[in-house]
Amino acid sequence: MFFLLTEVGAITGRALYSPILEGTDYITGAGADNSILLGGLFELLLVIAAVGTAVTLYPIIKRQNEGVALAFVAARVLEAAVLLVGILSLLSIVTLRQQFDGVADTDLTALSTIGSALAALHSWTFLFGPNFALGAASLLLAYLMYSSGLVPRAIAVLGLVGGTLISLSALAVMFGAYEQTSTIGLLVALPVFTWELSLAVWLIAKGFRPVSILTTQSTLTDVAAAVR
Repeated sequence: MFFLLTEVGAITGRALYSPILEGTDYITGAGADNSILLGGLFELLLVIAAVGTAVTLYPIIKRQNEGVALAFVAARVLEAAVLLVGILSLLSIVTLRQQFDGVADTDLTALSTIGSALAALHSWTFLFGPNFALGAASLLLAYLMYSSGLVPRAIAVLGLVGGTLISLSALAVMFGAYEQTSTIGLLVALPVFTWELSLAVWLIAKGFRPVSILTTQSTLTDVAAAVR
């Protein structure tokens, strides 16, 4: 359920942010503050859900490889932290627009520059949070799912491919190969979206394979110690 909530929060939040992200000079205009505030609420849901996926999965995946499991938790927490910075940057634009709306001696040029800077900060957080950090987390979790057999290998392979593509795409966008919201960017993000969706549906419908849970790294280590 947390995985599904991340998708709802990410897609809805992005759509509600459109007046700032796709508009021109939002901070000095009429504004659509309620839409931005609601988008911030949905992205806050995304932050909570992202951390929730790590917290709920950790007790299971640490049995496979505790170090990799900790790295997965760290990657998701990092993603959530970066997302929070992005949320605050856009909410700051709303606050500035409300504070200086109608003030006669306001320097609109300076205000517009500040708004553009905050919007640019959000763009970078979107690149490093739901792109690069998400890709790293997906790779780590997909590796654990593949090596343990807790879910079908096809789902795990989708995560390995999706995580790799979204991370490489973040680097490509950073160096100006294409825009984040371009057709290429959306196509590259599709595998990781499908991975999270398919994993969520499988876990809700079937759950983990109980036999695989028993054949964990810690169990094998205990058996080896007993044999010695």
